[in-house]
Amino acid sequence: MGVYSYGIIAWEFWSTDSKNTRVNKPAPLYIREQPLIVPIGPVRGVAIHPTRALLVTGGDDYKIKVWVLTGHSHYVMSAQFHPKEDLVVSASMDQTVRVWDISGLRKGSQHSGGGGPGGHSGVGSSGPGAFETFDSFSTVKYVLEGHDRGVNSAMFHPTLPLIISAADDRVIKIWRMSETKAWEVDSCRGHFNNVSSALFHPKHELIVSCGEDKTVRVWDLAKRTAIQTFRREHDRFWILAAHPNLNLFAAGHDSGLIVFKLERERPAFSVHQDTLYYVRDKYVRSYDINTGADIGLLSVRKFGSPYVPPRTLSFNPAERAIILTISSDNGLYELASLQQQAQGGELKDSSVDGKKGNGQSAIFVARNRFAVLDKTKQMIEIRDLSNTIVKTIKAPVVTNEIFYGGTASLILSSTTSVVLYDIQQGKTLAEINSPPVKYVVWSADNSLVALLGKHTITVANKNFSSHSFVHETIRIKSGAWDDSVTNGVYFSDHGVICTLDNPVYLTRIKGKTVHCLDRAARPRTITFDPTEYRFKLALLKNNYEEMLYIIRTSTLLGQSIIAYLQQKGFPEARVIALHFVQDTNTRFELAIECGNLDVALETAKEIDRTECWDRLAQQALKQGHHKIAEKAYQQMKNFDKLSFLYLATGSTDKLSKMQKIADARGDPMSRFHNALYAGDVKGRISVLRDVGLHPLAYLTAKTNGLDELAAEILEAAGLTETDVDDVPSFPSSTFASPPIITTTTNLTWPSISTGENFFDRALREGKLEAGAEPGYANGDAGVGASSALDDWARDEEHVEENPEEGGWDLEAGEDFEINAPAAHGESAEDEELGAGAAPGISEVELWVRNSQLAADHVAAGSFETAMQLLNHQFGVVNFALLKPTFISIYRSSHTYLSPVASLPPLQLHVRRNITESSTSRVLPVAARSLQHVRSELAEGYRLVSGNKLSEAQATFRSVLQALLLVVLSSDDEAKLWRETVTAAREYLLGVSIELERRRVAEVEPDNARRNLELAAYFTQCELQPPHMQIALRSAIGVFTKANNHAHAARFAKRLLDLKPDPKIVAQVSGNIYVDDIV
Repeated sequence: MGVYSYGIIAWEFWSTDSKNTRVNKPAPLYIREQPLIVPIGPVRGVAIHPTRALLVTGGDDYKIKVWVLTGHSHYVMSAQFHPKEDLVVSASMDQTVRVWDISGLRKGSQHSGGGGPGGHSGVGSSGPGAFETFDSFSTVKYVLEGHDRGVNSAMFHPTLPLIISAADDRVIKIWRMSETKAWEVDSCRGHFNNVSSALFHPKHELIVSCGEDKTVRVWDLAKRTAIQTFRREHDRFWILAAHPNLNLFAAGHDSGLIVFKLERERPAFSVHQDTLYYVRDKYVRSYDINTGADIGLLSVRKFGSPYVPPRTLSFNPAERAIILTISSDNGLYELASLQQQAQGGELKDSSVDGKKGNGQSAIFVARNRFAVLDKTKQMIEIRDLSNTIVKTIKAPVVTNEIFYGGTASLILSSTTSVVLYDIQQGKTLAEINSPPVKYVVWSADNSLVALLGKHTITVANKNFSSHSFVHETIRIKSGAWDDSVTNGVYFSDHGVICTLDNPVYLTRIKGKTVHCLDRAARPRTITFDPTEYRFKLALLKNNYEEMLYIIRTSTLLGQSIIAYLQQKGFPEARVIALHFVQDTNTRFELAIECGNLDVALETAKEIDRTECWDRLAQQALKQGHHKIAEKAYQQMKNFDKLSFLYLATGSTDKLSKMQKIADARGDPMSRFHNALYAGDVKGRISVLRDVGLHPLAYLTAKTNGLDELAAEILEAAGLTETDVDDVPSFPSSTFASPPIITTTTNLTWPSISTGENFFDRALREGKLEAGAEPGYANGDAGVGASSALDDWARDEEHVEENPEEGGWDLEAGEDFEINAPAAHGESAEDEELGAGAAPGISEVELWVRNSQLAADHVAAGSFETAMQLLNHQFGVVNFALLKPTFISIYRSSHTYLSPVASLPPLQLHVRRNITESSTSRVLPVAARSLQHVRSELAEGYRLVSGNKLSEAQATFRSVLQALLLVVLSSDDEAKLWRETVTAAREYLLGVSIELERRRVAEVEPDNARRNLELAAYFTQCELQPPHMQIALRSAIGVFTKANNHAHAARFAKRLLDLKPDPKIVAQVSGNIYVDDIV
């Protein structure tokens, strides 16, 4: 012990036994230096109690102080505050766990008082004659002894008076404490090395521990038994932590950190109509989506492990029964009936009359049948409501999960595909290649189904005949259908509608409200804005009225939507944006892209920048609007282009003005150009004289017969005739400016036809006001057919245009000429119909609205929407080849009747369903049937048999093009259509290969390798047996000539398998014999 004049330093000496250390080394002597206090004034005396841990001091501060020396005698490994009380628990390598009372901190035991030199007082003093201990604010309340080795961790229970400790003796001890004492309750044994850490589960009666045996173990607090073990191969665990709110745990090991969950967070639920049935805290409850009533129906606390929640719930509305599955005990299911409501406030337990069994998945498949999957045996058991097996099915694929697939059908999920299986027929109906499916969500009318995987969504119709696939980068938790906009089986787009703080599980979408369950299995409602995806769906379906309503009544439109429309290639994007964007620069860009010269001119005046005027001039010239181009050149002061524009328009007076302007500007080159454009010879001579080019001026005058002016030029230049004798003589110029037959100065040239957009008409005429919300229907809102299409079709009767040369211009340049008298016609129509009256919806608009088939849109003359549909549904991008087909279908759907010779004919629209009276179901006639296309395919077969391969190639290509626009009416026709597509594709490929082989053999006779390759490729196409025989015989001949008898023999064997004519058998048998000899 050392004494200082103004302070005390205490050294504590002790030794440790090697059993308390983690390494067996000789026990060293430890010396701990601890500054106790800095008294004011000299310390005169110090003494230590002989038996107790007490120290007394005295000095010039007039006080006697007693110090209590308490604490652990070895390393302190952990310390933790009590969640509610003023307690701290600590664990040490001295084999003890200590509980400390720190209530002195809350009471504020430190006071100030006088005494000592300088008027300062020592810490803990409360007046003359008083004394306090040094650590009066923290005292040891309990010392828990029972571990045989050092203690690594200690923790309070969040709600109960319990303490848990983990030590190097491989034991986890549970301690209970009261106000006066603490004692050991029980121990958990199972680790086979040092236990590094242990903690209580924040919500369940569980203990989680980890240790140097490379395991994390979960213990039942009530039974003191291990219920789950997680193991790593090479890393020891050292520390555990639990998230205070979420179901997350973290464990630190030698290589880093892992975060894990102990139980499944997704609640088991099922939705029937407007009622949600779900499980919370091992109780089955029902939630009325309309009223918000939430009542308990059934207790399932005795079903499976008390700590594992049910995994799935299947509801049977006919019998008001449920099937629950749980993952504990290698998979269990329980069938129970639901009561209407709790009787006397008590809920019936499912164990009373429930029927249990083993199975990893169970689902209702009919009113009185349910299916159970046994994954180990890969058997599907069909049971009745008495839990009796009525049928057993061997799974057709390795099945991980079963889902409801419609009445008496199942959806089977495997690792690589999803199978639709018919239980009654015992056969696979359809199969979709897909990653493993975790959840299945049906639409309200069971016409569509969404198959949700970990990162994928597959949407299909009820028989899996059509489907679409999308991949997400984040994990998919749940999904729900918005039945108000459900239509179609293909994805047009996907994106983020809104973000959430915590994950939820969607149950129902109703309007702008999302009904869902949170992680605590509590029903929640979230309000969101569905405008964006409604707008995109309306855009995809060409429902322009709904799109216009959304634009008028929402704040949807922005740069992101405009970018989306442009990205997807919708021509309406710029038109829509142009009417609503306020930024001047953006309006100018959109106006240029749309070809709206009026708006572009207006915004260019506001911006007034050279580059804007230049772009406006270019666009104006493209459309033939030379007045706007003139205005732009004037603003740019681009005199050269102005002069050339005046030359093109025949504005001689303006060219003269340009000469004067050039003279004023002192630009001789511009003066010369304008004089040349205007045919002003004297003006050109004047320019040449002014710049000192007298020889050129003389020649110009001489060649144009101006001899007097030529002599004047020589005289002014100080020259004579003899000085220019060596200049070659030129004949008189015959150049003369062409006469202007019709001046176009005040006329606008023929413009590029851009067509009138729906939004242009609606926004200009104000037909749809903000309050008139269109109804959301599953049909398509149509657009009218252009009147110019009839003129285009009539032009085709006289002019045969090569699509490769002229391109496919869907809108003829004469549209402006044809529609010129529209204003007069409209006024006459208004007079006939009466003020405020408007014509009804045309037949062709009804066709477009009622159908999603490209053929019907073509018949209506809506070629643009037809091409969009073909692009979305088949990926078609080059439509030039389809032009004859489009025109043929359009003509076939309309007929013309001339009642009076002096009047134009009446156009009549031919319907497919002539007896239909409802406007929502009328459709155009099917111009080309599948049977007709298949007859063309048969003609292609005959051409192949007759070795007319070039004609066959054209026929098969025509068949494939025609199949794009065939109307199907049944599933059988759809199946036949797919077979026809496959056959035409294979024959077109095979014929193209053979034609290329013949070309190579003729043009490149030395390229034998390519010749053999193509001959072999031809035999790999899926052809009919007679034509496959032709392909094989051709290959045999080619390979035999090349002395490749081995491959020729293989082709011969394939030919014999087709059982050809005996003569052919005799011919090819020799090839096989040669191969055997070789």
